[in-house]
Amino acid sequence: MGRRTSPVAALCLVLAFAAAAVPGLATDYTVGDSAGWAIGTDYDTWASGKTFKVGDNLVFKYTGGHTVDEVKSADYSSCTTGNSISTDSSGSTTIPLKTAGDHYFICAITGHCSSGMKLSVKVVAASAGTPPTATAGTPPTSSTTPGSSTTPTDASSAASLAIPALGVVVVSWVSRVVLSFV
Repeated sequence: MGRRTSPVAALCLVLAFAAAAVPGLATDYTVGDSAGWAIGTDYDTWASGKTFKVGDNLVFKYTGGHTVDEVKSADYSSCTTGNSISTDSSGSTTIPLKTAGDHYFICAITGHCSSGMKLSVKVVAASAGTPPTATAGTPPTSSTTPGSSTTPTDASSAASLAIPALGVVVVSWVSRVVLSFV
């Protein structure tokens, strides 16, 4: 009988660890919310109060006549173009946040960056089992043209909490059922 309980207990233990190790889902942040990536949006205000984590994505939505260029800090501060780490002008650009640290984005069209089309985000390392949150995280101050900005709601945060919790409940229930037969 000892041999029957050992594999069952081991399976339950593996399932419990797997459910507990499920990290929170990555969050897709639509830059500028409904205003998108455009002149006249205050990206400092948009980014404030958000915690960007490794694994999250920045989603830039914009019309023709704009670019999304990832640049170094100095180029961000001076709105210098031509030294971009990456660039895209497709109208829908998703940037996966792969590394912790400061990341800088500008529109490289002449005059757009100096008119406020620039975004700085601080990305923190993701920790297993911790869902994304919308707290803390202040980008460097830059001169931007104030514009309308909406407060985003992050429905994926609720899902991030529910999925691991549901996994723990299911594993607990299965463990009790299996162990009741042993």
